[in-house]
Amino acid sequence: MVFSSVTFLFFFLPAVLIAYHAAPRRIRNGLLVIASLVFYTWGAGALVIPLVVSITLNYLLGLGIEWAIDGEQRRRAQQLLGVAVVLNVGLLAYFKYANFAVASANGVIGSFGGHGFEWTHVLLPIGISFYTFHSLSYLIDIYRGTARHLVRPLDFSLYIAFFPQLIAGPIVRFHEIRDQLVSRRETTDLFAAGAYRFCHGLGKKVLIADTVAPLANATFGIDPSHLSSTAAAIGLVAYAVQLYFDFSGYTDMALGMGAMFGIRLPENFDRPYAARSVTEFWRRWHMSLSRWFRDYLYIPLGGNRGSTLATYRNLAIVFLLVGLWHGAAWRFVAWGALHGGALIIERAVGIGRRERAPGQRDLFGQARTVAFVVLAWIPFRAEGLTAAAGYAGALVRPGIALPPGLALALDPLALIALAIGVLSLFLPASWVTGVQLQTGRAWGLPAVRAGMLVIVLPAAIAVMIAVGFSPFLYFQF
Repeated sequence: MVFSSVTFLFFFLPAVLIAYHAAPRRIRNGLLVIASLVFYTWGAGALVIPLVVSITLNYLLGLGIEWAIDGEQRRRAQQLLGVAVVLNVGLLAYFKYANFAVASANGVIGSFGGHGFEWTHVLLPIGISFYTFHSLSYLIDIYRGTARHLVRPLDFSLYIAFFPQLIAGPIVRFHEIRDQLVSRRETTDLFAAGAYRFCHGLGKKVLIADTVAPLANATFGIDPSHLSSTAAAIGLVAYAVQLYFDFSGYTDMALGMGAMFGIRLPENFDRPYAARSVTEFWRRWHMSLSRWFRDYLYIPLGGNRGSTLATYRNLAIVFLLVGLWHGAAWRFVAWGALHGGALIIERAVGIGRRERAPGQRDLFGQARTVAFVVLAWIPFRAEGLTAAAGYAGALVRPGIALPPGLALALDPLALIALAIGVLSLFLPASWVTGVQLQTGRAWGLPAVRAGMLVIVLPAAIAVMIAVGFSPFLYFQF
C-alpha cells in the first residue's frame, strides 16, 4: 500500500483519521501503532517480523541503558549501547548487504576459476534503513542524555513505526520528537495545514514525477550505445526531476499526514537544486539524513575539529557510507564517493564556507552545482558502473536521434511536467512551496490552498485512477 493508491487514499487514511480523532486521547498512540503495523504488513507481509523484533529489542535495550545511566553505571551503559549498535547494524547488514557481499565475493572467486558460495537470496524488508536509523538515534540520545527513555512501549513503537514516515522518512532524531510522542495538541488549523501539504505532495508525485518517469526509463532502460547526446540529456534531466519531485512529494505527504495527527515532523528538503555549492546542496537535500550522519557519525569521528587531513578523512568515510546506505551496489558507493570528493575539494578551495545571504543569487554557483549533482545521478540511476560509464559517454556522442521508446514517451503532458520541473530552478531560493502552504501567511496563499484541494487533488486522483500508481523511488533504499 502506497500513499498514491486508491486503497490508501479512499479507505485506509480516512478510516484511520476518523478513528484517531474519535478515540479517547489515552488510546490514540495505540491506535496509530496498530494502523502502522497493518499498513506495513499490507505491503511487506511476513517481513513485518524483523520490524517487530527490532522494536522489542531496542525498547528493552533503551530501558537498560537508561537504568545504567541513572544508576551511574556508565561503563554498563556503554556496553549495552555497543551491543545495541552491533545488533542493529548487524540486522541491517544481513538484510541489505548480505546479497551484495556474497555476489561480490563470488565475482572475485569466479575470476580465479572458483565456484563461489551457495547462497539463498535474502529479501529486503521495506524501510529497514529508515527504522534502523530511528532505533540508533533513540539509543544514542538516551546514552548521551539528550532525551529520556519512553516509559510506555506503545510510545516507542509509534516512534519507530509511525506509518507516514516508516517507509522513506524523514529520519526523525529521537530528541526532536520525544515530547510529541508523549503529549501533543491536535488542532483544526494544523489538520487543515496538513491537508494542503498532503495534496501538494500527491500532486508532485503523480502529476510531475510519475509523468516524467517514462522519459527516464526509456533512456536508462536501453543499451547506452543506442543513445545520442540529445536523448541521454533528456533522460538524465527527466530523472533529476523525477527523483526530486518523487522524494520531496513523499516527504510533503508524510509531513502533511503527521500534521493531521498532530505530529510535527522535521523538514527534509529546502529547494536543493537552488544550492550554490555541493556543500550547500547537502544542507538542502534529504536534510534529515544529513543531520543524522552529522550528529551520530561525522561529529563523533572528530568532524572538522582535527587536522585538515582528518577532516577530509571524516568526510570520505561519511559519504562512502551515505552511498552504501542508499543501496548495496558499487554504483551507490561511486555516487557517495563523487559527493564526498566534491565536498573535500570545495573545503580545500574555500567554496561553500561563507554562504551568501538567503535571497542573494549566485547563478554561476547554482549552475555549477546543478550540473555536478545531475551528472552524479548517472551512477545512482544506471543498472551498474559499466552502464553508468556508457551513459556518460552517450552525453558527449553527437546526435539528435531519439530511440523509439523515448520518442513515444515525449507526449505533451510529459513535456509540460518536465518544463515545470526545470523551471522550478528559477524560483526564489528561499521559496519552498510545501512550507509556505503549511505555515505561510502571504496574501495569496488562501487561493493557492484552495487550488490544492479543488484542482491539484482531483487532477492527481484522476491520473492515478486512469494510469495506476507507482511506488516511491526511495522505497527501494
